[in-house]
Amino acid sequence: MFEITSYIGLFLAALGAASLLPLQSEAVLVGMLLSAQYSVTLLLLVATAGNVLGSVLNWLLGRSVERFRDKRWFPVSAAKLERAQRFYLRYGHWSLLLSWVPVIGDPLTLIAGVMREPLWRFVLIVTLAKGARYALLTALTLGWINA
Repeated sequence: MFEITSYIGLFLAALGAASLLPLQSEAVLVGMLLSAQYSVTLLLLVATAGNVLGSVLNWLLGRSVERFRDKRWFPVSAAKLERAQRFYLRYGHWSLLLSWVPVIGDPLTLIAGVMREPLWRFVLIVTLAKGARYALLTALTLGWINA
């Protein structure tokens, strides 16, 4: 029972970290890796799935954000939203390879939704980026790569 709840905790940490909330999933993953009590493959799959799902939620938010942009309570100014859209137009879907980067990655996934990035391509690129980040973190943590 403890093992499944630990995986669920990792999934939720990864999902939350992909939201616009300031959460970290890397510390949870590293702690679980260092405990040597869990399947490395399953840890990578769970963390990546949670993080990608969180990004999909951002994408979905982005799909509906346009209808609120002129509301007084909207948290992003029209100028900032337009600047983000211009960035996405300039660099396109390949900018999603930066979806794993702290601070810029989560807003980037939201803007992809605003810009109507096709979900299949969004999921493919974001999964590659976030999966590679977790794989690299795992390899560094377990000493498979010397930094």
